[in-house]
Amino acid sequence: MRAACRQIVRAVTLALGLVLACGAFAELPERQEREALRVCADGNNLPFSNQAGEGFENRIAELMAEDLGVPLTYVWAPQVMGFVRNTLELRVCDVMIGTVAGYDFVQNTNAYYRSVYSLVVPADSDLAATRLSDPAFSGRRIGVVAETPPIVPLRRSGARIEGYPLMVDTRVRAPVRDAIEDVAAGNTEGAVLWGPLAGYYAARQEPPLKVVPLVNDDTGAHLDYRITMGVRHGEPHWKDWINDFIDRRQEEIDAILADYDVPLLDRHGQLLGTSEGGDS
Repeated sequence: MRAACRQIVRAVTLALGLVLACGAFAELPERQEREALRVCADGNNLPFSNQAGEGFENRIAELMAEDLGVPLTYVWAPQVMGFVRNTLELRVCDVMIGTVAGYDFVQNTNAYYRSVYSLVVPADSDLAATRLSDPAFSGRRIGVVAETPPIVPLRRSGARIEGYPLMVDTRVRAPVRDAIEDVAAGNTEGAVLWGPLAGYYAARQEPPLKVVPLVNDDTGAHLDYRITMGVRHGEPHWKDWINDFIDRRQEEIDAILADYDVPLLDRHGQLLGTSEGGDS
């Protein structure tokens, strides 16, 4: 009995210590000096980032480090469930370069780009819809990533859905690349994918595929998103610095995104460089 009581006391003491430690950890003051720009990133997730520094988030991180005047370091982790908890919240890194606006697990900076789901088809395809309600989708075999916004409207339009998994370990699988390659090989007639992914992989097929941003969609599906950087809650000065950086270096950021064929929207939801979106 005494041995059992001792074990219970030890367990309670350990649990209490963990609670107190976590409480103290959460109340740590915001860092004022930065010896390096410590970025939380996926090491195998092009066009966003990889360990070779080939993604557009890598290049934006390099621009930030240069602006701060400090070295750039990374903490690599697959961007799956638990990514924020295992990186940013552990304080082993200080910023996520790409986070959708409104993502509650982080404090969002101002948006530095806005993009939209896009249709990818062969260059000679007669399918050029800019809205998911287009009757031209009826009977067409269209690739879509599971649980993404285009699925339901496409089904209502009569498309035959070819599904690809959403949550994967990027070290093992690349579903969007598979979807694009299926279009190039003729296994599907098109794919509806998140704009940065669609633009990047479509441009790198031989011959390149055509990308049609869905700027005129009328189905009510949420297809365009503002992308911010993500920092820990309770770090207002760091957020303010990043907002200032985005404001000062926006043209350079836009140029980087253009290098990766990202379809970019202005504040009115129209493609940058055009007065209005086209329609089929």
